Amino acid sequence: MYVSTPVQARSEIFNNRALIELKNISLHYSNENNGLPILDNINLQLDANDFVCLLGPSGCGKSSLLNILAGFQKPTTGEVVLNNQPHTGPSPDVGVVFQHHNLFPWMTIEKNIEFGLKMKSIAKSERKRIVSYYLNLVGLESSAKMLPYQLSGGMKQRASIARTLATDPQVILMDEPFSALDALTRENMQIHLLELWKKTRKCIFFITHDVEEALLLGKRILVMHSKPGRIVVDLQNPLSQHNQSVQEIKHSKEFNDLRYYLISTIRNSKANNAGFGINH
Repeated sequence: MYVSTPVQARSEIFNNRALIELKNISLHYSNENNGLPILDNINLQLDANDFVCLLGPSGCGKSSLLNILAGFQKPTTGEVVLNNQPHTGPSPDVGVVFQHHNLFPWMTIEKNIEFGLKMKSIAKSERKRIVSYYLNLVGLESSAKMLPYQLSGGMKQRASIARTLATDPQVILMDEPFSALDALTRENMQIHLLELWKKTRKCIFFITHDVEEALLLGKRILVMHSKPGRIVVDLQNPLSQHNQSVQEIKHSKEFNDLRYYLISTIRNSKANNAGFGINH
C-alpha cells in the first residue's frame, strides 16, 4: 500500500534548489465552473533535475496549471517564481511541447530546430553546431532536409522536442505530447524521452491521462482533483530508481500496486472522470 506525502507538508522537505515555484495559485473565470475556482491554492516546487508527471480527470485544470507555469496565463491570485525572480510571462527559460508538434510546415526539420536560435541572434556557425547536435540527439540526422509532412508522427514529435531543447530552456513543459500516437510509437517515444532526460537532466513537467505512462516516466507523480482544481497527491516514484526495461517494470508487483493506488485516488475524485484514459 502506497501512501503519498501529504501535499500540505511538502514545503517542510523542499530544499533550496527549487527552479520554479507556484505560491498559493488560484485561477477564476467569471460565470464558469459553477462559481468554483479552476485552480485553488496550488503550491508546487520543481527542482532542476525533476521529471514530474501530472495526472487528473479531464477538466481538473491540468492545462491551466501548465499555462500558468509557461507564463501564458496569469493567475487570479498567487505568484510564480523562476530562479528566485517573478515569472509573469513567456520566458526563454521555459520551453513548451504541445500535443501537436506545431512545426512550421514550410521549413525543413533543421530550419525548424534553428528557428528559436535565430530569434536569439545566435551566430550562424554556432546555430549550425547546435542544430547538428540536437538532430543527432533525437536521431533525425537523415531527416534534416525533409519537410514535416514527410515525417511520421513520432518523428515530428522528436523534431518538436529537439526544437525546444535547442534553445536550452531550464524547464520543459509537455502537454500530453504522445497522446495522438499509436501504442507502439508512443512506447518508443517514452523510452526515447527518458534517454533524452538522462542525457540533458532538464526539468520536465509532463501532463498525461495515462497512469502507466506517468509510472514509466516520472520521478514524481502528482494527481489533481477538480471542482476546485487542486493537487491531492505528490508521490516520489520508486520505480524511477530501478534499472530495468519497460517490460520488466510493467510486470513487477510494485508497478501494479502503484498503478492501483493511483487509479483508486483518481476515481475517488468527486469530479466527473468521463474520458479519463485509465489503462486496464
